[in-house]
Amino acid sequence: MSNASFDPGADGPHIRVGETAWPVRLVHHSRSRRYKLIFDGARGELRLTLPRRASVARALEWASGQQDWLHEQVGKAAAPVLVAPGACVPVFGIERRVDWSVAAPRAVRLEGDRLCLGGPAETVGRRIERWLKAEALDLMARESREIAAQAGLNVGRVGVGDPRSRWGSCTHEGDLRYSWRLVMAPAHVRRATVAHEVAHLRHMDHGADFHALVDELHDGDVGAARAWLRREGRGLHRYRFT
Repeated sequence: MSNASFDPGADGPHIRVGETAWPVRLVHHSRSRRYKLIFDGARGELRLTLPRRASVARALEWASGQQDWLHEQVGKAAAPVLVAPGACVPVFGIERRVDWSVAAPRAVRLEGDRLCLGGPAETVGRRIERWLKAEALDLMARESREIAAQAGLNVGRVGVGDPRSRWGSCTHEGDLRYSWRLVMAPAHVRRATVAHEVAHLRHMDHGADFHALVDELHDGDVGAARAWLRREGRGLHRYRFT
């Protein structure tokens, strides 16, 4: 078994397990009396809770020593992908290579199977994340209103976030919120999710009338879209941009 070690790194602390460096999210808790290590498979990261005044270096050293547990946990999940020059990230369900050049314009441009941009190399991931979020908000706000119009429904505010447990939500006031990571999924998957949330504007339950309306509003196979999210959705959270 390979040894595990930790690396503070410019992109935040990591614990190396075998050949893979797994990011660590540090959580300082005032009531914590000991270290606690959790593996978040959806996000592809380790979460280390430690007392508020505890030494981060010692906590990471302790965590990196949990070799048997680390290998068992990370063996169940796909390795995280750090979005940086040369990496690949899905956009609209298609893998796009990050094509970075110091002489290119800073703004992100989608050109075929490439995401092209220039500017500082160390901010490539953060700028691609901002671009993806903006694309997701613009696209799903427009689709929400277009799909709602088909059923004579009114949409309130539309927003995006990065929840781990759901792809969308609808409030009684008619506000819709989506995971921005849906912009990485195929279009039919994203649009099925939009149709699902729009249908909640009329039916706040998941009864037969609700599902009939989703089928009416979506221009594709709802079942296939759901199956894709069950099979591939967790993998969208393994892409890290900082």
